Amino acid sequence: MAGKTAKPATANSAPAPEPEVKAAKSEATTSEARTRFNAALDEAKAGAAALRDETRQKASAYADDAKARSEDWAGEAKVKAGELATEGKNKAGEALGNLSRMVDENAASIDEKFGEKYGDYARSASRSMQNTANTLNEKSVEELGEDAREYVRRNPGKSVGIAVVAGYLLSRLFRR
Repeated sequence: MAGKTAKPATANSAPAPEPEVKAAKSEATTSEARTRFNAALDEAKAGAAALRDETRQKASAYADDAKARSEDWAGEAKVKAGELATEGKNKAGEALGNLSRMVDENAASIDEKFGEKYGDYARSASRSMQNTANTLNEKSVEELGEDAREYVRRNPGKSVGIAVVAGYLLSRLFRR
């Protein structure tokens, strides 16, 4: 066998398409694919825009809800802080009044043990504590806060010193 020979054309086989027809079909298919791709791309863009708008609306609703809740919590915290401050003020006034009475009751024994001069100091301290207790009982928390701010404005050095000593005492108290 010397080589392959070409098969004769049969009646059933179709002639090969011409290159021009093939190019036209390919161009039509490409154009249709582009059209479909662009339509799908436009649809995806529209879907993304709709999702973005929906997300913005939900985020805005959540932000409004969070803001309302935080305002409610802040209001509740402010009320509770006011109640606690008033309660603390009342307890401090009561404690100072009790301490004043105790010092005043013991002033006579201080006179006997240490002398009248020290008994007078005790009575003076007792009056001062009683005046402070009366002031605490008579004024509101807001008035006391304003008095404290005014004192700090007039005496900044003393205020810092008092704050340092108070901080030191509190740290020592809570360390144990």
